[in-house]
Amino acid sequence: MLKRFSISLEEKLLDIFDEHIKTHSYNNRSEAIRDLIRKAFVKEEWEADKQVMGVISLVYDHHQHKLQEKVTLVQHDYHHHIVSTTHVHMDHDNCLEVIVVRGKAKEVQELSDRLTSLRGVRDGNLAMSSTGISLH
Repeated sequence: MLKRFSISLEEKLLDIFDEHIKTHSYNNRSEAIRDLIRKAFVKEEWEADKQVMGVISLVYDHHQHKLQEKVTLVQHDYHHHIVSTTHVHMDHDNCLEVIVVRGKAKEVQELSDRLTSLRGVRDGNLAMSSTGISLH
């Protein structure tokens, strides 16, 4: 059931919000506000170290001495958190590894930190999410 409420914003803030709506292709302000609220609650779940899912992406130089072996060893240390891994050859020198992970937020973050800090990893990112079960 939808409930209606109103809010008051300074004109400048509303202009910025309306530009955000256009940039992110929302159909209306309500959809954008719902999305922002959900994201805030999902962030709270991460901060409370609840059960979460995420995607770790790594771009690395496959010529780096023993890097592939180190990436595999770290993944084995966290095997209970790894749902799936995909390895893609980007070009002659670079690989992309995408790792779907699940677990307590702090442990997933720890896994991501260990992988992205390896020498030879050119870029690393953890995209965090959760079901937001408390929102349903």
